Amino acid sequence: MLTVPTTAQELFDRVLDTGSYLSWDAPPIDLPAHTKYHDDLVAARQKSGTDESVRTGEGRIRGRRVAVIACEFRFLAGSVGVAAAERIVAAIERATAERLPLLASPTSGGTRMQEGTVAFLQMVKIAAAIKLHKDAHLAYLVYLRHPTTGGVFASWGSLGHITVAEPGALIGFLGPRVYESLYGESFPEGVQTAENLYQRGVIDGVVPVRWLRPILDRALRVVCGTTGAPGELEPAPVLDELPDIPAWESVVASRNPVRPGARHVLRHGATTLTPLSGTGQGEADRSMLLCLARVRGTPCVVLAQDRALTRDSGAFGPAALREARRGMHLAAELRLPLVLIIDTVGAALSKDAEERGLAGEIARSLADLVTLKCPTVSVLLGQGTGGGALAVLPADRVLCAENGWLAPLPPEGASAIMFRDTARAPEIAAEQGIRARDLLASGIVDAIIPEQPDASAEPILFSQRVAAAIAREVRALALIPEQKRYAARLHRYRTLGLP
Repeated sequence: MLTVPTTAQELFDRVLDTGSYLSWDAPPIDLPAHTKYHDDLVAARQKSGTDESVRTGEGRIRGRRVAVIACEFRFLAGSVGVAAAERIVAAIERATAERLPLLASPTSGGTRMQEGTVAFLQMVKIAAAIKLHKDAHLAYLVYLRHPTTGGVFASWGSLGHITVAEPGALIGFLGPRVYESLYGESFPEGVQTAENLYQRGVIDGVVPVRWLRPILDRALRVVCGTTGAPGELEPAPVLDELPDIPAWESVVASRNPVRPGARHVLRHGATTLTPLSGTGQGEADRSMLLCLARVRGTPCVVLAQDRALTRDSGAFGPAALREARRGMHLAAELRLPLVLIIDTVGAALSKDAEERGLAGEIARSLADLVTLKCPTVSVLLGQGTGGGALAVLPADRVLCAENGWLAPLPPEGASAIMFRDTARAPEIAAEQGIRARDLLASGIVDAIIPEQPDASAEPILFSQRVAAAIAREVRALALIPEQKRYAARLHRYRTLGLP
């Protein structure tokens, strides 16, 4: 674990363009202080070379203007009292007014004990200011430095759209020294570390400060990017006649272990990827990919079911859908298009999944997605089985690979229900209208991405066609007024299946 905290100036020097930092700090407000606390403040100023525990201002990251807030641990352990909180809130409000993305980097022991309960309550106004910043559809990025604990971690340290931390950093709500004093034993080893919180889905990554600048640049190029015009992409390939592929053939093709999946599409069709991790609430399901990306130059939030990581178990649990809902909320807050890639044998059928609320997560995902205000495009890349596929399907535009399909159950499962064996799966697949051709005819999908003749035989070209189709649809949707697009989506699903 780290022992020497990174200073605010070291952070600014590593992250911001040389010479671009401009301080926003006004003199700290003057508060009544008893003699001992007054002496502590004087000593802290001499030790740290700063007038408070927080520094704020603006700078540039590869030419892009950003607001910055950073704690200085050498000033009373980075603790936050009334004066520090007022400085933080003033900086957040200025960033919001000037429509700047905001980078916050706490390193703190938490609330300043010398100021008592009133200091504790400062976390409320900081959290409120951040919420208003995010409500203005502005990015809030967090870099947790060693150590970050207490009320600081439980407020502005945990509200980031993206949150990463220093390697080896102590991160936790209750500081280990406080825990030991209260309970007479040491806090369990290895829990309050950046690495453990990343593995548990609490934060998005562990990043040395020397790598932070390019990562922030990648993220900002997406969250502050612009969508191009449809004409900048090649036109969609035109199928003279849609091949009449039997449904069962598509099912078999979609299960080919070498068929390109979501990672392949992103590798060959996207740039500036910033992967995120978990729900932010202590859960992670690696079968769900969540990232910021530019798909053929078009900035998006991407949610993708990763068939490569579900090959052994074949299914995903409630945490994957909670992560999906995080992606939906992220797209809404940042006003970014949301792209959903579907390729799954379905959600887990298990005791654990039931007890952790799988059905409720499917319902909430459906409700959140169909009522999302940002542009949405979903892609049936291969297998689309059950509620796990449906939960991330309803979008403004739905695309389907030529061998993609969508069904309430795998055809074998439907056959077992109807005929008490699986032998009639090919017949059931044909009757249920699960293949791309039938989905297009029924209005469930809007366009089919061709395979020539099978994606497994042309993985790179197929992946590039998928990415181009996504970008084309997103750019076209950007030209439609939000209310018109939103009303059209609701009408579509309200009338689907009616004569």
